[in-house]
Amino acid sequence: MTVCGTRQGEVRGRASADGVTSFLGIPYAAPPFGARRFLEPAPPEPWTGVREATAHRATAPHAPYAPPFDALIPENAIDGEDCLNLNVWTPAPDPGARLPVMVWLHGGAFSNGSGSAPAYDGHAFARDGVVCVSLNYRLGADGFLHLPGRPDNRGLLDQIAALRWVRDNIASFGGDPDLVTVFGESAGAMSIGALLSLEPARGLFRRAILQSGACHHFLRPASAARITARLADGLGIDPTPEGFAAVPLARLLPAQAALRAELNARPDPSVWGEAALNMMPFEPVLPSLSLPGPDCGVDLLVGSNREEYRLFLVPTERLRVVPESTLHAMVTAYGLSPAEALPVYRADRPGATPGELVDAVATDWFYRIPAIRLAESVPGSHLYEFAWRSPQFGGDLGACHAVELPFVFDRLDDPSYAPLLGPRPPQALADAVHGAWVSFAKTGDPGWAAYEKTARTTMTFGAAPRSAAVADPRAAERLLWEGVR
Repeated sequence: MTVCGTRQGEVRGRASADGVTSFLGIPYAAPPFGARRFLEPAPPEPWTGVREATAHRATAPHAPYAPPFDALIPENAIDGEDCLNLNVWTPAPDPGARLPVMVWLHGGAFSNGSGSAPAYDGHAFARDGVVCVSLNYRLGADGFLHLPGRPDNRGLLDQIAALRWVRDNIASFGGDPDLVTVFGESAGAMSIGALLSLEPARGLFRRAILQSGACHHFLRPASAARITARLADGLGIDPTPEGFAAVPLARLLPAQAALRAELNARPDPSVWGEAALNMMPFEPVLPSLSLPGPDCGVDLLVGSNREEYRLFLVPTERLRVVPESTLHAMVTAYGLSPAEALPVYRADRPGATPGELVDAVATDWFYRIPAIRLAESVPGSHLYEFAWRSPQFGGDLGACHAVELPFVFDRLDDPSYAPLLGPRPPQALADAVHGAWVSFAKTGDPGWAAYEKTARTTMTFGAAPRSAAVADPRAAERLLWEGVR
């Protein structure tokens, strides 16, 4: 057992046989319930004596994923109000170590997930000389619902509070508070995209890795107000903080899940505003798109997976049944001309079905083009694409959303990833991806040239016969989005 100090008190962690010490469930803010409900995070209460930090604590309340995603995407749920907590893995719990720090923000469409899922265990990062931190932040209505008289983006404020905790305390665990890399996937990456434009987050991290998410996913206040009204109407309450606070979580959480299902089943812009395209009722609420620009002071590694949208088409058995009319409607909704865009996408995919083209276009709209726009906005950024294809679902799952996660965390043997990975995923690819993330956190260089508008160098992980940096992949498709996204 190892003891480290924080500003609130001492914590006792557990050392593994290979020298990594974990500290689990450390509060970085007070429980966000009772009088603190729907407010900015408050500092945690100090304690006397040594607090045990050898087991995960409560996770932010959330409904489970709907089938079939509940069997595919790793998460866990632990009841309790003290859910604003974090976990630390360190190879050297010594204030003199000054090791680089990586802080993980989990995904889950701002409605699901937790930083304490075993799939996000930071052991491999600590093994390789990095202090790794994961955290829980408020989700759904508690974290992101637009409420009158209450601060927006409470989930983002939680993340900022956790980063401040890292700044103030991580040296005790062997970390360097001036060498922090924040990394996240999906909603976690979209969170980072928002943090890059928020003044309270400035200076809290030096580098950022954004996996399958960037700056383009948010709701303007008018659309966010529609979501609030819709959820309140379904619950039969006034759309006020007091109205939502009076609803028990046992009723509120299923109502949030039902709201998301309704949005996905009938994405009518007259009902949902911008969420009809983003397909997420809970997102950061911002006045406009804000790309950080060259003076943001943060080194960026950003990218996406080649077939992200297959996660939402293949397990639901929609890939083979999408009609041509749906493909045309989606392309139009995204701001492209089907007559101009579809021949370009088909040229690289001869014989593709409408569903396969939906995957290609939606992957670009949601993930690849926002990643490119972010890399373009900050000179010196590095861009990647993850292209290894999972053999699951008869090979149809492909390089889908979230499939890079076990490679990033070097946890190919974690059983919670098996439904995504299938048998015998390549360890050499995990070595390459995880190694690039560690190298970037340590030096700012993941191992390939920075992205700039002439060569547009993009590291392609897992493409046959090997990973390689390529120039401007699928340039004709990228050019379709100029002036559109």
